Amino acid sequence: MNNLQRLQLLKNLYYLKWIGYDFLDNIKIEKNRLNLPNNLEELRKIVMSCHLCRLSKTRKNVVFGEGNPNADLMFVGEGPGATEDETGRPFVGRAGQLLTKMIENVLEIKREDVYIANIVKCRPPNNRVPTEEEAQTCKPFLLKQIEIISPKIIVALGATSYRYLTGDNTPISRIRGETVKFGKIVLIPTYHPSFLLRNPSKKKEVYLDLLKIKRLLCEE
Repeated sequence: MNNLQRLQLLKNLYYLKWIGYDFLDNIKIEKNRLNLPNNLEELRKIVMSCHLCRLSKTRKNVVFGEGNPNADLMFVGEGPGATEDETGRPFVGRAGQLLTKMIENVLEIKREDVYIANIVKCRPPNNRVPTEEEAQTCKPFLLKQIEIISPKIIVALGATSYRYLTGDNTPISRIRGETVKFGKIVLIPTYHPSFLLRNPSKKKEVYLDLLKIKRLLCEE
């Protein structure tokens, strides 16, 4: 049982106590019933007040995600950085500026016409990789975002995003550019923009991945 499920169970127990129950001898836990709303704005309100993991203790702002709620294309990164934590917006630092250029110059789509989110909604200290517990606690929020937005293609930016979305530990260098089934959605992993800032020689590979994404969008 993850933290979100514990919170839901605790909420239900408090309700039962309020209506008069003093004792329960059998509690049925339904793991997949988290009762998250099917409305993006209502979901955002829940996430903005989340304190389910340790990241909530060090964040300045929750970074829920932004973009077109009916986008055909969705980008999922790892987690907010320092600039994102300050502003509450995803991908607005140096890596975000590069991502915007990738979207607008190669895909020829306005940034506001795609949707951008992360595996975790709060900045990990010192930009470390989110832990398994942090990622799994936040994942139901991301999956509900994906369900509501219902994009045709998800681009997993980097190894961490790909691994936590799919559970697959294949190195990003081997899987990038491949099409992976994610329910009814096509998922395509590629390098994270921050990796490209450190390794500019890899930009050509991402350029080819983006051309593939562009073709797939045109085929829809």
